[in-house]
Amino acid sequence: MKTFVSNSTESTRMFKSGFLENLSKVHFSVPLIVFVPTIAYFLWSGLRVEGITGLGIALSLLSGLLVWTLTEYVLHRFVFHFMPSSEWGKKLHFIFHGVHHDYPNDALRLVLPPSVSVPLATLFYFLFSAVIPSLYLHIFFAAFLTGYLCYDMFHYAFHHGNFNNPILKKMKQHHMMHHYTDADNGYGVTSVLWDIIFRSELKKKGE
Repeated sequence: MKTFVSNSTESTRMFKSGFLENLSKVHFSVPLIVFVPTIAYFLWSGLRVEGITGLGIALSLLSGLLVWTLTEYVLHRFVFHFMPSSEWGKKLHFIFHGVHHDYPNDALRLVLPPSVSVPLATLFYFLFSAVIPSLYLHIFFAAFLTGYLCYDMFHYAFHHGNFNNPILKKMKQHHMMHHYTDADNGYGVTSVLWDIIFRSELKKKGE
């Protein structure tokens, strides 16, 4: 069964407004330009905090990456794949994620545009600052943003790259199955951990 409209790398138009249309498209290098310096700043400032220990650094980095994988899963499954019943809601869903499933290889809509990623990152920073001690906050947030950046880069690569590395090949296969075989499962892109925990693993043939 065909689960997409077109596999072309060209972009379909979503908005009548040229301004909004341009905001919805972004070259894959833009997140690197925006977030690599941001990550470097938070890591540098976090390492300069008086009292931080090697163990604290390691745990902050690991927990930041882990929380990102959970965030990626929750957003993908419960926000991007939520299908509203209203016509307005359906249009909004198409803008946020439906267009990606209809045109999965659209080269300019495979990473989040800064118009979305920067406000989201700011929101998450203030959310984390309310619950994470300042001693660990900046290192945790640097790891969280690193997880996000890996998600964007891997996502683009899975749609446009080929891999010899067996782990990367399996990760790409997992995401391609989500697109072309079973869009109701396999929500993890950088990790399958939460698919396993929440029982949303991709179904094998015959299941």
